[in-house]
Amino acid sequence: MISDEQHIVSAYDRDLEAIQAHVMRMGGLVEAAILDAARALETRDLELAEKVRKGDKTIDQLEERINEECARTIALRAPVSQDLRVLLTVFRLSGSLERVGDYAKNMAKRTSVLVEMRPIQGSDAALRRMSREVQLMLKDTLDAYVRRDADLAEDVRQRDLDVDQMYNALFREFLTFMMEDPRNITACMHLHFIAKNVERMGDLVTNMAEQVIYLVTGKVPDDTRQKGDETPFMNFDDESQ
Repeated sequence: MISDEQHIVSAYDRDLEAIQAHVMRMGGLVEAAILDAARALETRDLELAEKVRKGDKTIDQLEERINEECARTIALRAPVSQDLRVLLTVFRLSGSLERVGDYAKNMAKRTSVLVEMRPIQGSDAALRRMSREVQLMLKDTLDAYVRRDADLAEDVRQRDLDVDQMYNALFREFLTFMMEDPRNITACMHLHFIAKNVERMGDLVTNMAEQVIYLVTGKVPDDTRQKGDETPFMNFDDESQ
């Protein structure tokens, strides 16, 4: 005969499996949005850019559903210790995923503006490579979450330095193009905002990796992660909304 406690545990496990399935679906959609936005920019594919913009609504809806189901599970199951930590981690992961999706949407938005301007040599391919690195970091973070792999999450955390260095290189290139020809200024400014958004995607994914480490170990990494962004003196508008 199954006890009431076993029934409760079984129900909690089912709830958690459903929530985690939503997280993985959301993560897959965000990964695709990053790659599609970068490809749309490189190829000036307005149809693909519009697909990314419209797809962000589904990502937002998934975040709302995840948060609602987490809140419901906490209220009904009253989880403690490790179980509560899982749900709190899911809350934070879904919030970060939603923000990364917003940045991908903004990349797609600027494609429609840049298509009217003359290209800046090498910038689109460089942004695609940078976006690809962030997408791979996100994939590994989600894998680390599923596998409860703190070492993989730490590897992601350290790889954010590569994204920062890519951003720095692009920033310097944009400055050079603008100084060489004032006609490049508008395009370079748009491209710079895209590069900064991708760099911020990397920061968000790194924060997600730190949440996975917290989930597995119970501790948030307390050592200062090396940052490679050399432009902290500049004030950038937050365009993630």
